[in-house]
Amino acid sequence: MSPVLKTLADLVRINSINPAYDNGRPEEEIAGFIEQFFHAHGVQTRRQEALPGRPNLIAVLPGRNPARRLVFEAHVDTASVKGMTIPPFEPAVENGRMYGRGSCDTKGGLAAMMHALVSLRKEGKTPPAEVWVVAAADEEFSFRGVLKLCEGLVAHGAVVAEPTENRLVIAHKGVLRWKIRTRGVAAHSSKPHLGVNAIQHMAHLLKALEDDAAHLAGNAHPLVGPPTVNVGVIRGGVQVNFVPDACEIEVDRRLIPGEPPEAVLAHYQSILDDAMRQHPEIRAEMDPPMLVDRPLETAADAPIAQLGSAVLRELGLESQPVGVPYGSDASKLSHHGVPSVLFGPGSIDQAHAAVEWVACAQVERAAQFYRELMLRFE
Repeated sequence: MSPVLKTLADLVRINSINPAYDNGRPEEEIAGFIEQFFHAHGVQTRRQEALPGRPNLIAVLPGRNPARRLVFEAHVDTASVKGMTIPPFEPAVENGRMYGRGSCDTKGGLAAMMHALVSLRKEGKTPPAEVWVVAAADEEFSFRGVLKLCEGLVAHGAVVAEPTENRLVIAHKGVLRWKIRTRGVAAHSSKPHLGVNAIQHMAHLLKALEDDAAHLAGNAHPLVGPPTVNVGVIRGGVQVNFVPDACEIEVDRRLIPGEPPEAVLAHYQSILDDAMRQHPEIRAEMDPPMLVDRPLETAADAPIAQLGSAVLRELGLESQPVGVPYGSDASKLSHHGVPSVLFGPGSIDQAHAAVEWVACAQVERAAQFYRELMLRFE
């Protein structure tokens, strides 16, 4: 097993499920492992507390120009292991794949970044710009790690590890999540006319949302496609012989680059307003959003994107930048003013899956790509 794959296996063995999920743990343990790895190779590190007991770990390799900085970031927390059909923390290599929770999302990319950095240190190479490798906390729940990283950050490019199958990603969708509630009047089900059924009123709103969603396909972005909307949760009623006096849904709306979240929320408020005008008996309201995550769109001619494409061509890999439908820490860095791209081994199809795996060859290839960027970004 190569050194980078051995490190990946060591990372997979550490339970770093986000504490928001069952059997989750703070990132302290995995941060400590990464810290020891860098110290063993003579690389300086520092901690940055994203949340109590939940640090970002930042490794720093000085560059020839201290005024320039390139950031490599990968999150260390993983999704839940609920429903997995393989041992989540027992990395196994079969048929060129490493299995285990986090192997794909995103410990494969992290291991590749770690080894790219220490290879330069070992060989005594000083990159043109200062290089950071950031092992970030809390990407899988509320992005507190990258938000903490952005506080006061000055950087001139960033590469975020996500499972892109070693494709260069310059655009991805954002997301809005919020609740819609309808209010009714409780009554005994034998006399439903004495009550107001909040579930039936929600049905009108669901139909309105469905009708509106049919128009989203006409607003496609060239790299990430059209926006989408999904009602993923519905709650209502107390028991079957009550007229329900309350119902709520949770809405997930994927944003494309160029869509202001505020305008999207205003649009959905207008859908509710129209429904209540057409059906005056409906009482509905929208909660403030539970999550606002902006899309990513980095210009193809940005220096980090141009360099990434050039390196991929030289490595014999697909160099044309692409877009993806999911979100990442990169959008927060980009919104902070740091031109950012995604690049990493593995497929999003395996992330969070019952059988999570990453192609070993892609991990080793990613380490080559990261190393070349470190050596050439000015």
